[in-house]
Amino acid sequence: MTRVLVVEDDPQLVRALRINLQARKFDVESATDGRSALRLAATRKPDVILLDLGLPDMDGIEVIKGVRDWSRVPILVLSARHTSEDKIRALDAGADDYVTKPFSMDELLARLRAAVRRQEAAEPSQETVLVTTDGFTVDLVAKRVRRDGRDVRLTPTEWHLLEILITHPGRLISQRQLLLEVWGPTYEDKTNYLRVYMAQLRRKLEADPAHPRYLITEPGMGYRFEG
Repeated sequence: MTRVLVVEDDPQLVRALRINLQARKFDVESATDGRSALRLAATRKPDVILLDLGLPDMDGIEVIKGVRDWSRVPILVLSARHTSEDKIRALDAGADDYVTKPFSMDELLARLRAAVRRQEAAEPSQETVLVTTDGFTVDLVAKRVRRDGRDVRLTPTEWHLLEILITHPGRLISQRQLLLEVWGPTYEDKTNYLRVYMAQLRRKLEADPAHPRYLITEPGMGYRFEG
């Protein structure tokens, strides 16, 4: 049974989420503040977290960062904050999706199921745990990148993009698929996000970012990793 941690201080919304999730055979726990959320995330090991950003004791962004220190559990933000800046902050901190309040329960449940499926699909097989190139190495289990003998620090979004590409070597991954998997359904047309983050990855990993050897653009179509 999929375990869901609901982090929300609105009791009516918590009740609605609990009823809808339990009706679909999810195991539900809840926390009303950030400290309780971090404790439950560490002790109960949920399969997915639904997180409100406006918590009484700390900003939800801090909860995301706290969880990301040790876990890749999918985090879906539920927030009344609707500006692009708020969404980008949450996604850069490590959130997997962002749902603006008020929201459709059916849409939320669909996004939750998609997040769980992506997490299951992203689990590396025993045959593919270390990707080695002439320029850098990627350890998929430790989630660690090294170049020239030194660790390369990637943001959660950069890591997610790189992980998708290197686990499908030689395969063209469409812009739409990358946007859908990394940012969620509401970002399918935000191709500028991809350009920015791919440029950042190339600066960190390619010897000549302007003429990439490994992270290849297929103009108007998508990206591929050439090992």
